[in-house]
Amino acid sequence: MNQLPAEQKIIFAPDRNLGRYVMKQTGRDMVLWQGSCIVHETFSEKKMLQLKMTHPDAEIIAHPECEQTVLRHANFIGSTTALLSYVQQSENGRFIVATEPGIIHQMEKRMPRKHFIPAPPEANCACNECPYMRLNTLEKLYLAMKSKTPEVTIPLEIQADALAPIKRMLEMS
Repeated sequence: MNQLPAEQKIIFAPDRNLGRYVMKQTGRDMVLWQGSCIVHETFSEKKMLQLKMTHPDAEIIAHPECEQTVLRHANFIGSTTALLSYVQQSENGRFIVATEPGIIHQMEKRMPRKHFIPAPPEANCACNECPYMRLNTLEKLYLAMKSKTPEVTIPLEIQADALAPIKRMLEMS
């Protein structure tokens, strides 16, 4: 982000909440794509604060794709990897986790003595579980690798056009 000239416009995609968070962290003005993650938009600020009152010792940790109403209450905001690292290093033993709840399994495996509470969704549903992430399974990955299908073919002219921005991204990373 800082490698781009300050006057250069940035279009941030695919998530407007993540873009808003990046804008706040970097001070850069960006045009935000109006997409979002359905999981991170379902968390209820009101229910989360009620949960916090029930567990006053719990820290709220959140993924930056959450809405501002959730992020403003978070003790820590970070990527999935950063959330895992944070709870491992934290002295605290209880966390309210505002992201896809699949991460809680990993947290419990790594830190069985700590307690992880999923942040509640607005509706009484399993709305905070991503139906698209659930489409991917180890079996499907295995079968795709074994059969080498489906094959994706990209026309040469598109490959050539795509190479420059990909190289630029890799150089900046």
